[in-house]
Amino acid sequence: MQTQDLIKLEEQYGANNYHPLDVVISKAEGVWVYDVEGKKYLDCLAAYSAVNQGHCHPRIINVLKDQAGKATLTSRAFRNDQLPLLYKEMCELTGFDTMLPMNSGAEAVETALKAARKWGYKVKGVEENCAEIIVCENNFGGRTISIISFSTEAQYKDGYGPFTPGFKIIPYGDSGSLEKAITKNTVAFIVEPIQGEGGVIVPPDGYLKECSEICKRENVLFITDEIQCGLGRSGKLFAFEYEGIKPDAVIVGKALSGGCYPVSAVLSKKEVLGVFNPGDHGSTFGGNPLGAAIARESIKVLVEENLIENSYKLGEYFRDKLRSVNSKHVKEIRGKGLFIGVELKKEAGGARRFCEALMNKGVLCKETHDNVIRFAPPLVISKEEINWAMERVSEVLLME
Repeated sequence: MQTQDLIKLEEQYGANNYHPLDVVISKAEGVWVYDVEGKKYLDCLAAYSAVNQGHCHPRIINVLKDQAGKATLTSRAFRNDQLPLLYKEMCELTGFDTMLPMNSGAEAVETALKAARKWGYKVKGVEENCAEIIVCENNFGGRTISIISFSTEAQYKDGYGPFTPGFKIIPYGDSGSLEKAITKNTVAFIVEPIQGEGGVIVPPDGYLKECSEICKRENVLFITDEIQCGLGRSGKLFAFEYEGIKPDAVIVGKALSGGCYPVSAVLSKKEVLGVFNPGDHGSTFGGNPLGAAIARESIKVLVEENLIENSYKLGEYFRDKLRSVNSKHVKEIRGKGLFIGVELKKEAGGARRFCEALMNKGVLCKETHDNVIRFAPPLVISKEEINWAMERVSEVLLME
């Protein structure tokens, strides 16, 4: 079937909850994807940072195939031989004490919310049903009722009330607002070190360190959401490392499985996830042997193939190339590593038309918050491939 045939089927039978670009991908490898007519595109979105290791990385695919022929699911009613090794390898790599695996990023955020509240009641001594969690404006953590309850994006909340109470929203990048917002009932501050869906917003230098110190002083959990900006995307294993700090817990997902399977997790010091007892929280698929084996190899690929260092080095190169384009449409170029946002001026007419023009030239990226083009290619990208993309990006940014 051809592109228009498949689009017609999708629009006829699918719920209208996404607005994708009209490219129908049938094959992917490394940084390249191919549509059903065989046209080749350079992927500059990486499935919202889920394929940091590149599409269909052969090492990860081989592990997927091998493990799929052995055991895929045991549920957590029984133990399996892959999950303990994932625990050990992730904790040794990251320096955290313990890990709780889930599937989607939203499930991992929900896990962090539950852990924070229970820690507040069982460890800090907050009065029952009074726990408060502080979050930032412009955040994005997923689509569940509890998560959209602390969103500031009107569309995400439209038609879904009543909302889950217990959240307090403050400005992003302002540590003073955090200090003022904390009360005796505050159990946690959850923050994205770089806001992805918000437009690749990078906070001021020192912000995360100041927030970490405030939380420590006030006996509040400092939790970072690195589902999108973590695991090499920012040029570090975790974006919080730029500030020389370590949170009480970190939320990970997306690239944890190299785009081959849904795997997410919360990593923390012992006392945070230590509040859970058998039966308190779980998931049938969370920690399954197939997902665990894939995650183990995905992390090894990031480290052993120096993809984190590549992200740092080529991220600087990509941003420099973007800044060299003298476009009247561009307001700001920002980011860390291969996590880059090009914010357009209001009079540019929105980012969507630029993304569509790039698609027609063989470069795939996606708008966020209407006026930001997000560039986040797989971390396996080369300088030559960035140059290839930039020839086309320059043409599009310079169009009327």
